[in-house]
Amino acid sequence: MPAKYDAQIATQIINNFGAKPELLVQILHAFIERYSYISEEAVRQIAYELNISRADVHGVVSFYHDFRTTPPGNRVVKICQAESCQAMGSRELTAYAEKTLGVAMNQTRDDGEVTLEPVYCLGNCACSPAVMIDNKVYGRVDTGRFADLLEKHGGA
Repeated sequence: MPAKYDAQIATQIINNFGAKPELLVQILHAFIERYSYISEEAVRQIAYELNISRADVHGVVSFYHDFRTTPPGNRVVKICQAESCQAMGSRELTAYAEKTLGVAMNQTRDDGEVTLEPVYCLGNCACSPAVMIDNKVYGRVDTGRFADLLEKHGGA
């Protein structure tokens, strides 16, 4: 469950980076680490404290796949969609994951249990296809191994 947004803690995070606009990406990563997503309240505060527009902050948030604007599920499953993983079956794995987990890519299941996201390289190309479950990377994942990994991480 994400931490409750706290404007004072958010200010501390921003000030840890010197409230410099050129460090926006690093600030956003710190917000993700603390809150797991970038809320509209966070966008407003970051823009105000860095003296940049909300559009500037939103543009960066929407550009990078690591930033989300809604709370993730209790578990986050990412499936690599890069060329190497596609050549080794990630499209089929993605279809299987969507069916098994009952959630479409880029969505969180209604019960809030799992979020399924694409990722465009986990740096594990020699062991394609690769997945990340709760920040742990696994290689050579086929549908059978995916089912085993889900069970290891608490089931679907």
